[in-house]
Amino acid sequence: MTDAREFLGIERLDDDLHWRLAVGSDLATPGDFLFGGCALSAALVALEAAAGRPTVWATAQYLSYAPTGSVLDLKVTLAAEGRRLIQGRVVGHVGDREILTVNAAVGTPGPVDVGGVWVDPPDVPRPDESPARQLPNFGVSSVFDRIEVRLAKGRTFEELTTGTPTPGEATSAFWARVPGHLEPSAATLAILGDYVTAGVSQPIGRRVMSRSLDNTLRVVQLEPTEWILCDIRIVALVGGYAHGIGTLWSETGTLLATASQSMSVRPLP
Repeated sequence: MTDAREFLGIERLDDDLHWRLAVGSDLATPGDFLFGGCALSAALVALEAAAGRPTVWATAQYLSYAPTGSVLDLKVTLAAEGRRLIQGRVVGHVGDREILTVNAAVGTPGPVDVGGVWVDPPDVPRPDESPARQLPNFGVSSVFDRIEVRLAKGRTFEELTTGTPTPGEATSAFWARVPGHLEPSAATLAILGDYVTAGVSQPIGRRVMSRSLDNTLRVVQLEPTEWILCDIRIVALVGGYAHGIGTLWSETGTLLATASQSMSVRPLP
């Protein structure tokens, strides 16, 4: 089973506070820049290694693009260290240009022995009953070639239009996995959490391009699972900016994490 560090190819430099990520096409979008979910994932690999604790919450603000062929340097700061929790920050640069800032909390479980999960997974077909999601031919390789996605709920790309749209539901869902499987981790979930952007076309019925302004991940619990179910709800699209949330589930119906994003949206050429 592959871990996120191996999937990304991220390298530790002189110590656990300094890391480097080479941006190849296998981590990039078809637009030839680093996929935002991979950027947050790399930051969490670095932060968890430096702190020695798992992620509870993390948010990335995307400031610029790391183009294919560039090198992203990541610097970790452990800003506040407590007995259970560490509040940290990871800043990524390409040269002297800041690409992203990640703020996060990592920590060990607490002593509270009560709790629960008060949301339910969507009632959708299993992965082997769901069709593969088809993307347009962008003519370049990308990170999407490494992640298998099956549409569990929603309209296919072919059913969406570039003409007069037919509004649809604000909710959609898909199954995702990395062939060879990524081990359960916050870094793995961060990659798939960035797929909230894929839900924007569903309620408006039109093919659009959505670029993440942020990516926030809240980890509930981790368990091994081959497929991860991403249940997405777009709550608003106003003035060219969309906002959406997602819940990430294991195959057995365990809530793994929640994800949320704000996005800049424009029609797909």
